[in-house]
Amino acid sequence: MVLIVITKAPMQLSIFLKQRQKQQKSIQLWFKRLRRNTRINLDPYFHQAHDAVFKNTDCMKCAHCCATTSPIFYQKDIDRAALALHIKPGEFIERYLEMDEEGDFVFTQTPCPFLQADHACSIYKDRPKACREYPHTNRKQIRQLLTITEKNTQVCPAVLQIVNQIQERFKADGITI
Repeated sequence: MVLIVITKAPMQLSIFLKQRQKQQKSIQLWFKRLRRNTRINLDPYFHQAHDAVFKNTDCMKCAHCCATTSPIFYQKDIDRAALALHIKPGEFIERYLEMDEEGDFVFTQTPCPFLQADHACSIYKDRPKACREYPHTNRKQIRQLLTITEKNTQVCPAVLQIVNQIQERFKADGITI
């Protein structure tokens, strides 16, 4: 059983921006090693750290993900959001989306056009799957998501805290990667 105890309060965005810059190279190296080391079952570490961090995290106080990145929109997401806005899916695409270099629909702009001044989402009940599941650190088989998790340490203070907690746990347990 993995036990991770969170002792720090949620990270303020200004502190996060400084800390992520300072840790960027060490985080990249850690994830590179983690991807190579397949003997560790990462799910329990990530799930427990995710649960612990999000007990003390209010995403509404941050919304950095909504301000800086775009989710991928699948057809179901487009249909649901268009219906919520009382427009046709084609109009939703025309107004808000473009196709990225990987062939996925993403917002044409950041911040998210549905992000309000109070950090609320005007289509919250009908937001895309990627937003519903963000930051993905509680998913099964997290090993398959290590690349996106590494990128999310640059976007989400909670993900950086999760990774820092796992690193501390590995040190405490004598786990080297």
